[in-house]
Order: sequence, then C-alpha cells, then structure tokens
Amino acid sequence: MLVIESARLAMGGLLSQRSRWVVLKSLGLTILLFLAVWLGLQSLASSYVLPYIDGWVWLASAFVWVLGVGVLVAGGILLAPVTALFAGLFLDEIAEHVERHHYSDQESGKDMPTLPSVIVSLKFGLLVLFANLLAIILVWVAGFGIIVFFVLNGYLLGREYFQFAAMRFRSEIEANQLRRKYGLEVFLGGLVIAGVMSIPLVNFLTPVFAATMMVHLHKMVSYRQPE
Repeated sequence: MLVIESARLAMGGLLSQRSRWVVLKSLGLTILLFLAVWLGLQSLASSYVLPYIDGWVWLASAFVWVLGVGVLVAGGILLAPVTALFAGLFLDEIAEHVERHHYSDQESGKDMPTLPSVIVSLKFGLLVLFANLLAIILVWVAGFGIIVFFVLNGYLLGREYFQFAAMRFRSEIEANQLRRKYGLEVFLGGLVIAGVMSIPLVNFLTPVFAATMMVHLHKMVSYRQPE
C-alpha cells in the first residue's frame, strides 16, 4: 500500500543526517525563543509586579511559583507548534534531500520563495497548535472525541503537507486536482501523521516526518498518471 510504504520510508528518513540537523535547528531555535520569553517575563515581573508585593513574602513567593509553573505548562503545550513553525522554514531542505536521495534519476522540485515559505511555516505552526489544543480539550472526552481528533487532523495535516510536496512540481490548481484525485491516500497519510503528533515528546518530529512522507507519497501517485 502506498501510504504504508511512504510512512516506512519517512520513518527511516528520520535517521538521516539532514533530518537530524533540521530537527536540531528547529529545537534549538525553539529553546532560544522560550529562554528569551522566560527572561523577558522575569524582567517584567521584577520591574512591574514584585516591587509592589515585596512586603507580602507569601504573595511574592506564590506569584513566582505560579509564573514558573505557567511557563512550564505553556512550554509543554507550545513545544510542538513552535518547533513546527521553525521546521516549516526548512521543509524545502528536507524535500530536496528526499528527492535527490531516493529519486536521483528525476528532476528535483522548486523551492518556495522566502515569503511563501514563511507563510507556510506559520500555517503549519498554527495547524499543529490547533491540533494540540484540540487534543487537550478532547483528552477528557472518551471515544467519539478521539475519533474527531484523528479524523479532523488527518484531513488537515494530510491536505497541507501533500499540497506542499506537490507544489514543488505543480501549480496550485494542479496540486489541488491531484490531491482530490488521491484523496483517500492523502487522508490515510494524514491519519498516520496525526498518530505521530499524538505521541508526547515524539510530536516535535511531526514536520520532518510529515514532509518526508508526503514527498514520497506524491512521487508514488505521480507514477500512476501522465505528467
């Protein structure tokens, strides 16, 4: 099955040096951003909050504790979305590597210009944020809620990442037509991506895995019809 083969190749691709480098760059930028936010919040609290409650030791201690816990919780929720946002800047790098390594006998796709690349990375970051927030909301809902999570994110993730892979070779209209023609395969691929994204501490690998998988899937379905 095309989706299984694409997922297998993508999983193996996570071990490549190029994929590891993209993951490390994305995580590094994410950590730097979190540190900057943390230092900024500390500076604001020291300048505008703590001086006014300095006389109440218990209140100052409680405020610092709540601030620390809040940053940790927010960091846990935002780790995957922010990493996805930064990883979106390097998706063309991943796609080009896959195309050259696995399809060296074919022409490589065209990288997106800078502005569209930034827009795509923002879209992927917001998409992953939406998925993570949805997961938190539905974690208390049994059965049907989990189904909604996978179906909705399977559709969204499959559509966006396949569109990215296809538009390296096709116009937006042609990419849309191909995605609709192979809608079932794209949706099933999206379900696999949603499954990866649902695993804590593994979900930050989602952008690299998804981009690699959809590049393979696009290549496979392209063989089925004339270019």
